[in-house]
Amino acid sequence: MSKVVGRFAPSPSGRMHLGNLWSCLLAWLAARSAGGGMVLRLEDLDPDRCRPEYCDQVMRDLEWLGLDWDNEPVYQSRRADIYAEAFRELERQGLIYPCFCTRAERLAASAPHRSDGAAVYDGRCRSLTQPDREELFRTRRPAWRVQVPEAEVSFTDLLQGSCAENLARDCGDFILRRSDGVFAYQLAVVVDDRAMGVTQVVRGGDLMSSTLRQIWLQERLGLPRPEYGHLPLLLAHDGRRLAKRDRDLELGQLQKQYTAPELVGRLALAANLIDRSQAISPQELIPLFAWEKLPKKDMAI
Repeated sequence: MSKVVGRFAPSPSGRMHLGNLWSCLLAWLAARSAGGGMVLRLEDLDPDRCRPEYCDQVMRDLEWLGLDWDNEPVYQSRRADIYAEAFRELERQGLIYPCFCTRAERLAASAPHRSDGAAVYDGRCRSLTQPDREELFRTRRPAWRVQVPEAEVSFTDLLQGSCAENLARDCGDFILRRSDGVFAYQLAVVVDDRAMGVTQVVRGGDLMSSTLRQIWLQERLGLPRPEYGHLPLLLAHDGRRLAKRDRDLELGQLQKQYTAPELVGRLALAANLIDRSQAISPQELIPLFAWEKLPKKDMAI
């Protein structure tokens, strides 16, 4: 059996919140309890939102919590040439086309929304003629989309069981490169997981749809598929999904209320790894981790 390699892959666009810590802790425990390795990848693709000081803060916060990783951290912002190679391969397969829609036009060009509220692009730019495209190129810089098939993608999640989605109906053609030239998350992730030997991806359930897109891209690029485990989301007391713009449960505020072992204990109790509130270290939780203990439904904390 091959060695498990998990990963932290935070976006350094602000201070992590309790939900980010939840995912990081359980991803770390899943890998370390199997005797596996851990990669730290800083997903700093967006130059408008991600800053070097946020990258440094992520590392300090993980270390404060007691979570370590192997080898040097990887910065996605330094890997554009590698993503470009994968993009060209998809171009060679005839799957890439330019999309000239503005944000407002994209929303107007969307099919009925999915159950999670996300719009599904209807592919209108896919059918543009070459003369139409040449005319639009004179006035607009396009984003670049990948054309998805009318086909179901499925996998078995480590926690949630069987998961499937019809890409054309539930997802639609999605962007792989923005109009400013920045490569999109979906492409970068599949390339990096392969390059870094990642075999197990543990993250929040809000990324389930992304996983199905990434599996399809892996198949197109001839890349191996990691195992995936999607965790329930931690919600604020009023039912809100946690976000970095909401500061009540971000780490800077939490550090004023809890020591690191106390905060780890709070997360471990929510994960059903311990049966009472107590201060505990991540290392002490390693022998207590088991997938069958974890809750499957989102919960307020």
